[in-house]
Amino acid sequence: MRERDVIELIKSRDEGGVSALLTHYGPLMRYVIGPILTSEADREECMSECCMKVWDKIDSYDAARGSWTAWLTAIARNAALNRAGAVRADGSALDELPESLPSPEPTPEDAVLERERLEALRRAIAGLNSGERALVFRKYYYFQSTAQIAAELGTTQRAVEGRLHRIRKKLRRKLEA
Repeated sequence: MRERDVIELIKSRDEGGVSALLTHYGPLMRYVIGPILTSEADREECMSECCMKVWDKIDSYDAARGSWTAWLTAIARNAALNRAGAVRADGSALDELPESLPSPEPTPEDAVLERERLEALRRAIAGLNSGERALVFRKYYYFQSTAQIAAELGTTQRAVEGRLHRIRKKLRRKLEA
């Protein structure tokens, strides 16, 4: 089954679309979720959340803005991060915060500064070659372990750590310029 067939099934609200999604793209979503969530139960719950989000948000997918797999991996990553943030290490849900705490929202000035820093970082990352960019995304966006990256690249953990160190230095120089 092709990518557009899966998309059309989901858009037409055919329940076979979810089955096709899990069959063809479930391994990719599990690959993204795995390094973020340690509990198998959390991973399975997250997969269900991902399917529901794809089902609910399929109309927001725009091929002109990015690939189908990029859209799916972003949904999977964000769902896993949300789930990881909602559960403590001991497995209990986070308690409600008292209303007397100050707002965690940034001030308008902080928000502008943060947007400027993020844009500078995006430009610096865009200036890396494709291999360096892929390594940065695997480590810092998808939260893959150094061991996993090394195994998949057929190299040592030390080599991956060294490359990451050199890439961080390069990014630091670009951001300071």
